[in-house]
Amino acid sequence: MKKTGSIIICICELLVGILLLINPVGFTTTIIIAVGIVLILTGIGSLISYFRTEPVYAARSQNLAKGLISIVAGLFCAFRSRWFIAVFPLLTMLYGVAILLTGIAKIQWAVDMLRLKMSKWFLAAIGAALSILFAAVILMNPFNSTTFLWTFVAVSLIVEAALDAIALLLSRSRAHSDLY
Repeated sequence: MKKTGSIIICICELLVGILLLINPVGFTTTIIIAVGIVLILTGIGSLISYFRTEPVYAARSQNLAKGLISIVAGLFCAFRSRWFIAVFPLLTMLYGVAILLTGIAKIQWAVDMLRLKMSKWFLAAIGAALSILFAAVILMNPFNSTTFLWTFVAVSLIVEAALDAIALLLSRSRAHSDLY
């Protein structure tokens, strides 16, 4: 089950990378607006829950405040999505940190595969090394333009997803053959 979730994550990374290559600003704007709509709907749900709940329980749940904050955040995302595009370099740094942490987690995966004597452990190690390398490049931000940075992020997502999927599939086939 865990590997199925990992494969789904690889597919999502691949899809996001491709969409970022095709139209980075449009894709990102659409995602931000979609998140805004979800936040607004969640906020409305919290407000409804607050007013439908007994006052004693409603006071503990804080759903009124949660709902209002969610609606305000959702409205900001939906109507000020370009703000996120303007602060893309900061968001990219956060992405770089996330990729670095993912790379460190992939080291664990590679070492586990090695210790379990799986023959293709080096694919996971390559994926970990690439994740850490991509994170380092993103965090150092040597790019002259935001467009090149978008392209680099997209390509790094695609490469990581492909390597992770290959390593997952090979480790799955190896684990399956070990059972029989």
